[in-house]
Amino acid sequence: MLERYELLKDYTGPIDIKYLSEEDLSKLAQEVRDYIIHVASQNGGHVAPGLGAVELTIALLKVFEPPKDVVVWDIGHQAYPWKILTDRKENFPTLRKHKGISGFLRREESLYDAFGAGHSSTSISAALGFRVAKDLKGDEGWAIAVIGDGAMTAGMAFEALNNAGHIRPDRFIVILNDNEMSISPNIGAISTYLNRVISGHFVQETRQKVKNLLQHMGEVPLRIMKLTEEFMKGLISPGVIFEELGFNYIGVIDGHDLKALETTLKNAKDIKGPVLVHVLTKKGKGYKPAEENPVKWHGVAPYKVESGEIIKKSSLPTWTSVFGNAVIELAEEDEKIVVITPAMREGSGLAKFAERFPERFFDVGIAEQHAATFAAGLACEGMKPVAAYYSTFLQRAYDQVIHDIALQNLPVSFAIDRAGLVGDDGPTHHGVFDLSFLRCVPNLIVSAPKDEQELRDLLYTAVNSGKPFALRYPRGAARGVSVEGFNIIEIGTWEELLEGEDAVILAVGNPVYDAIKASEELRKEGIKAGVVNARFVKPLDGKLLTELADRYDTFVTVEDNVVAGGFGSAVLEFLSSKGIFKRVITLGVPDRFIDHGPQPVLRAEAGIDSEGIKKAVLQVLLNKRA
Repeated sequence: MLERYELLKDYTGPIDIKYLSEEDLSKLAQEVRDYIIHVASQNGGHVAPGLGAVELTIALLKVFEPPKDVVVWDIGHQAYPWKILTDRKENFPTLRKHKGISGFLRREESLYDAFGAGHSSTSISAALGFRVAKDLKGDEGWAIAVIGDGAMTAGMAFEALNNAGHIRPDRFIVILNDNEMSISPNIGAISTYLNRVISGHFVQETRQKVKNLLQHMGEVPLRIMKLTEEFMKGLISPGVIFEELGFNYIGVIDGHDLKALETTLKNAKDIKGPVLVHVLTKKGKGYKPAEENPVKWHGVAPYKVESGEIIKKSSLPTWTSVFGNAVIELAEEDEKIVVITPAMREGSGLAKFAERFPERFFDVGIAEQHAATFAAGLACEGMKPVAAYYSTFLQRAYDQVIHDIALQNLPVSFAIDRAGLVGDDGPTHHGVFDLSFLRCVPNLIVSAPKDEQELRDLLYTAVNSGKPFALRYPRGAARGVSVEGFNIIEIGTWEELLEGEDAVILAVGNPVYDAIKASEELRKEGIKAGVVNARFVKPLDGKLLTELADRYDTFVTVEDNVVAGGFGSAVLEFLSSKGIFKRVITLGVPDRFIDHGPQPVLRAEAGIDSEGIKKAVLQVLLNKRA
């Protein structure tokens, strides 16, 4: 694929950028965009953010000297150009493929990836840590954080800004890559000129001299100067808040003007104290479908380059869409139902709900902690809040789940999407810890449906339970089960699907149908394994579990969650507490971070697909007979 590119095919690394002409750098930017578009069309990925950050990446590599100078990208959605232009040009076609390079930044993948992250708003904190450590070691290298405007909705970003403004380190730059928010004024030749002037030597030196002079004249003249400066700056930029936090603000810069970016970053290096450079970019730049619909193209499945048409792999509805439709139906009948999500309206299947019930839908931005406590407040006033999270992002709200919701026994329903092994996004996004970290929380009910109808029924049960209730379901295509209406499921009850004699398989959520298939295959070999849909992880169905212990000597638990502290552990704890001693084999995600790859491949590697379950049953029974 690289042979089609005049400059990129011979590109050897960041050193090349320092010697390319302005014309060649613009051409290189076009080639990088085209390369991203074509690779992502085959692999899927976060297309729009990367396309918007090409010139910024080139400018950073021209002005700074990574890895000596540390560049910390927030999340990594914007960092596809970084991967290509540092040291992964040849490997870029393996992006997000099993055993290929990650869709996010990873320290073990490259020396240029200073810090890995898949959850937003961490870059300023990490870069500040790098900066302080460098100061303690006497290292004069730079520390640069690149953060998107969406990530600035998280409290963590402002905690870091506040701390940096207090420390006021030199050689520390935050680049705010703004591609959506309305805080940015229109830019043009005058704005670009003003910012070049503001960041230049003369203005900065004069500003400091006047400041030093006024300091000897007392507090009042100094304050007048500050107020005048803030007033003038407020007329042409939105940077007052950053100045008040202790940063030297430069903005707004055209993020696709290489010369302006280079000049500004060079000037920023000469400014004492922390600097925030506000850059305006266009999400999806250079690819018409992504420019026209940047939200959709933030993260997409494989597509046709010519048209941008998504290549659908399944005609089945997704678990996400089943939830989205169900919550609309419930809200039609119950005006107390409200929905909250932390910046996951589309991802959580809530776009239609937002259109149908705008007054009852709250996208609070990347603020997972706030979303949970906000839901708690709504519950206190008699509403029925449904808080829709990705499993991996709910980890950020753990204290709020415990302290603000469960402790007060408030009826908040958590709709937890992307539970289990999510696939190509990898270890930062696998939702494999929720059963473990939720089932230990008092008052909280924890459940997982086996199919679409059960998802609807559990959601209906949740919003009418009057209790803190967690409902988790996987990413991707659902089972294709027809749905109709809603039914209350008695909390803490399981469902015996198949009776057996030799062993019983207790499966939770997504693996239930794999357990059924494994049982069918085992019967062909003369082994009768029962199957139970253990849809409640907390509370367990103690009555049925005790009855099963009278019928079976061998139990196999299956979950798409880590084995440590998960559903299997709960079964063992229950049996032990009752003085029941049985052979229990726990299948689940092993005690290590699972890499990215197709969901079926990852489930097979973890041994929680039908073949893995079958092998586990055979092994335990053969060992028992031996």
